[in-house]
Amino acid sequence: MSSDFWAGYLSGAIGIIIGNPLDLVKVRLQAGCAEANASSPHVHLNRFDNVRSLVRGAAAPILGYGALNALLFVAYNRSLVFLDNSVTDPTNPQTTTLCKIWIAGAIGGVASWAVSSPTEFIKCRAQLDTRPGVSSWTVAKDILQTRGLKGLYYGGAITCARDSVGYGFYFWSYEYCKRCITSDDDGARKAALKILLCGGVAGVATWASVFPLDVIKTRLQAQTIAIQPENRLLLRSQQGGQLLNSFQLFRETYRAEGLRVFYRGLGICSVRAFIVNAVQWATYEWLMKSLTNSWTQAPLQGLMNEVYET
Repeated sequence: MSSDFWAGYLSGAIGIIIGNPLDLVKVRLQAGCAEANASSPHVHLNRFDNVRSLVRGAAAPILGYGALNALLFVAYNRSLVFLDNSVTDPTNPQTTTLCKIWIAGAIGGVASWAVSSPTEFIKCRAQLDTRPGVSSWTVAKDILQTRGLKGLYYGGAITCARDSVGYGFYFWSYEYCKRCITSDDDGARKAALKILLCGGVAGVATWASVFPLDVIKTRLQAQTIAIQPENRLLLRSQQGGQLLNSFQLFRETYRAEGLRVFYRGLGICSVRAFIVNAVQWATYEWLMKSLTNSWTQAPLQGLMNEVYET
């Protein structure tokens, strides 16, 4: 397979390992309501039950997000070359416009939907269901048994919309930041720091652009969890056992909690996004350089010398 596939896969898996604890907080803040009611008493969902809860729901994303990230970068790189045949190196598309970069990123987001939709659904369910013994695997088996294969794509439409818009801004903001602060005379160490900074900025910009969509996606998928006494959730999205669609959820959520609820958890999400995407982009760029040199039978000594010289 191509170097961008493996670079995307490995960098995505590393990003999930680093960011899962903060993602768990973000999802629980999004799903929880602001006030208590008699039928389901409020519990602060950002408090962890134990240390093991820090990695709750991580198995599916580690496997799934690696594949998602691989598809994303492959689709983005191929789309960018298709949109602008003057681009010879998609990791450094200085000759193309930011508009084309956004479009290529949006196409990449749509292409990754086949993996992102079931991965997000399983992760969301596993993170919100606080009953003992619940894991990504038990959640996946339960969905398949009760909803079938099609059930893994519950909430797929809003997930696709979120990913398309979000990844458009992801690549756009990363390249825009690089063009603003990177110069040709930077040493390897300084260039690496700028990649970390640009990656972090891209992550924050991405989530800021789609966070309300992500809140609705989380609540839409959280409806499928049976609310039981031992399952400490506070969700007002179920009315008489009926599952609401995205538009109904938006209306009911806004009516009950106002506009601020659509940005609940954005702070912790931004911290997570900066850290995860800084590391992810640095890993991707390094792996692309390493794998490309290795597979073209070029010695890696030059790369190592460049690092050591700094």
